[in-house]
Amino acid sequence: MPKEKPPALEDKPFTEFMEQHFVPSLDEAFADAGIDDMSLSFVKEPVPLAGASSESIWQVQGSWNKGTYQFNIYFPDEDIKGQKGFSFATNGKQPSIFESFMIDERRVNLDLMVMYVLQRINAEKLLVRN
Repeated sequence: MPKEKPPALEDKPFTEFMEQHFVPSLDEAFADAGIDDMSLSFVKEPVPLAGASSESIWQVQGSWNKGTYQFNIYFPDEDIKGQKGFSFATNGKQPSIFESFMIDERRVNLDLMVMYVLQRINAEKLLVRN
């Protein structure tokens, strides 16, 4: 009998995947990129944008450089394969733009999610290797 393949990480329940795999992998990737004071949290809160719904949604919040830079990745569907959003802000201000995030990806996996976050932060010219 062939051995049963363990389920893919991405098939784990949403919160388990986020807490046990995505957030730690993202933290490690930021450290590898030279950001050693990244503070990441996985929380269910309202979107911090003026005019946004007061409904709480899951999001990964990141800040570094003593809070100078902040980003949020939003998961309104509570599913890594569902809709995702991104916002970025500086100096403790609230973000002003909510962007679509990873909208063209048919397959979503841990490595792609981490890569897209780094790519998005890199677009702000904030990674050490820039």
